[in-house]
Amino acid sequence: MKRLSVLFIFAFFLGLTNLTSAAGVDDYSATIKVFRDSPVVAKFYRNAYGYAVFPYIGKAGFVVGGAYGTGQVYKGGRVTGKSTVVKGSIGFQAGGKVFSQIVFFQDKRAYDEFTSGNFEFDATAQAIVITAGGEAQVGTSGLNAGATAGPRTGVQAETRYVKGMATFVHAKGGLMYELSIGGQKFTFERL
Repeated sequence: MKRLSVLFIFAFFLGLTNLTSAAGVDDYSATIKVFRDSPVVAKFYRNAYGYAVFPYIGKAGFVVGGAYGTGQVYKGGRVTGKSTVVKGSIGFQAGGKVFSQIVFFQDKRAYDEFTSGNFEFDATAQAIVITAGGEAQVGTSGLNAGATAGPRTGVQAETRYVKGMATFVHAKGGLMYELSIGGQKFTFERL
C-alpha cells in the first residue's frame, strides 16, 4: 500500500513537472488577473511591497502527500526572480488537485525574508481560498478562520497579513479529501 502511494505521487509529480515547466507569460498574466478580479484580493495589489505568483501547483496524496509548483516573484510590478514551492503532508488524504497561489509581501522585510533563498511557512500560515462563487479562509491559527458566500452577501472573510505575508489560493481542478498536517518550502532564484 505504501509502495502504491509512493508510485502514485511520483507519477503525478512527473506529469506535473511537465505542466509547470510549460507555464508561460500568458499563464502568469491570466493567474494575476484571476486574483486581481477578486474584490478580497484587489486591495492587496494596491498596497503590497511585492508578491509571488504560482500559476500551477499540483498536489497528490494517499496518506503521504506532496505538492510542487514554479512561479515568479514581483516587486513594483516587475519580475525579480523565479521561485519553486514544495509541500509535504501526512494524514488522512486521497486524491489530487491543481491550484494557483499568490503570496503578498506587506513590506521590504517580508520580501527580503521570502527571497533570502530558502523560506518555509510555519504553523501559523494561512490561505484565503478564492473560488468563482466565494471565498473561505483556512489556516492553522483557528481564531481567524471564517467564510463567505461571496461579495453579494455583504459578508467578507477577514483578510490581513500574518507575519508580513498574505496568501490566496484559487482551485483549478481535481478532487482531494484531506485532513492532514504539513508545511511548505519556497526557493528563490534572482534574475
